[in-house]
Amino acid sequence: MRKMLAAVSRVLLGAAQKPASRVLVASRNFANDATFEIKKCDLHRLEEGPPETTVLTREDGLRYYRMMQTVRRMELKADQLYKQKIIRGFCHLCDGQEACCVGLEAGINPTDHLITAYRAHGFTFTRGLTVREILAELTGRRGGCAKGKGGSMHMYAKNFYGGNGIVGAQVPLGAGIALACKYNGKDEVCLTLYGDGAANQGQIFEAYNMAALWKLPCIFICENNRYGMGTSVERAAASTDYYKRGDFIPGLRVDGMDILCVREATKFAAAHCRAGKGPILMELQTYRYHGHSMSDPGVSYRTREEIQEVRSKSDPIMLLTDRMVNNDLASVEELKEIDVEVRKEIEDAAQFATADPEPPLEELGYHIYSSDPPFEVRGANQWIKFKSIS
Repeated sequence: MRKMLAAVSRVLLGAAQKPASRVLVASRNFANDATFEIKKCDLHRLEEGPPETTVLTREDGLRYYRMMQTVRRMELKADQLYKQKIIRGFCHLCDGQEACCVGLEAGINPTDHLITAYRAHGFTFTRGLTVREILAELTGRRGGCAKGKGGSMHMYAKNFYGGNGIVGAQVPLGAGIALACKYNGKDEVCLTLYGDGAANQGQIFEAYNMAALWKLPCIFICENNRYGMGTSVERAAASTDYYKRGDFIPGLRVDGMDILCVREATKFAAAHCRAGKGPILMELQTYRYHGHSMSDPGVSYRTREEIQEVRSKSDPIMLLTDRMVNNDLASVEELKEIDVEVRKEIEDAAQFATADPEPPLEELGYHIYSSDPPFEVRGANQWIKFKSIS
C-alpha cells in the first residue's frame, strides 16, 4: 500500500510540475487538417499548372514550422559566430528563404537529388544533416559534415551534392546527375538550384539545351531573391521573367515565400519529369534578410524599410503560423514551445561546434575519393606526403 501511494504521489507531482501550457495543449482538440487557397503560378509553355488549393495536415504543419524555425535560428547563430570570428572565410546566410528549402523537400522523395550554390545551409539541413554537423562544419571542426574541410560553401549529404562556390557551375552538374538518373532507369529527379545573379551565365543555357534534347528529369530552379550580390534584378537582366528563360522548356513562377505554394509547385514539376516529359524550370520569388554574404551589410543597395516591409508582410514563418493558428491546427502556446526546443537545440549544437577539435594536419589528404585504396598526396611542400584514406 505504501509503495502504491508513493507511485501515485510521483505521478501527481509530475503532472503538477508540467508547464500549464503543455497540459492545456495536450487536452485541446485540434483539427486534423485544413484546406487553403494558394497563389496561382505564372505559366510558360504549360496548359495547366499546380493546384490553387491544397490541404495542410496538422502533422505536416508542425513539422514544416519546426524545420523553418530551425533553419532561421541556425542562420542567426551562424551570424553571431561569424561576428565573434569563430566562423571564418565565406558565409552566405539564407534566413528569409526558409520556405524554399523546406517546401522543395516537402515536394520530392528522399531518393531524389539536389544540388545548389553556396547559400546552402538550409538545404543541407532539409536533406537530412543535423544542426550540430552543419555548425561544426562552419567552424571547421572534425565533427562537421565534411570533417571540417568544406566550410560554409562545401557541404554534402546523401543525394545532396553541395554547396558549390563557382557561380552557375552547379547547373551543368545537376543536368549530369539527372542524366545518371535516366541512364540508370531510376524514377528519380534532380533539383538544380541557382540564383538570379547566376541566371545570365552561358553554361546554364547550355545545360538547358542538353537537358531538353535528352529529356532529362531535371528541375531547374532559380531562387530569385531580387539581388545578385548588390545588384538588383532590374539592373542586371534585360528580362526578369526567369521562368521563361528556358524558352523551349516549360516554366513556372512561384511564390517562394509561401511553403505551400513551393510544395505544390515542386510536386507538379517532379511529376512532369517522372512522366518522361523532360526538364522544367521553376522561378521561386523569395527574399534574403541578410546581405549577400557576411561581408555585405545588405543596406547599401536596399533600404531597411524594404527589408522590414518583407518581414512584416511576407515572412514565410509568419504566414505558416497565421494559417495554422487561424484554422485551429495549432495554438500560439504550442508553437512557442517548439521555439524553445529549437533554441536549445541550436545552443547545444553551437557549444559542440566551438568545443570540438579541428582536424589534424595528417588528415589533409583524407576523403579525396570514396572507395579507392590509399595513395600518397603531396602537401604544400613537395617533400611532405599525406596519405589519402577514404
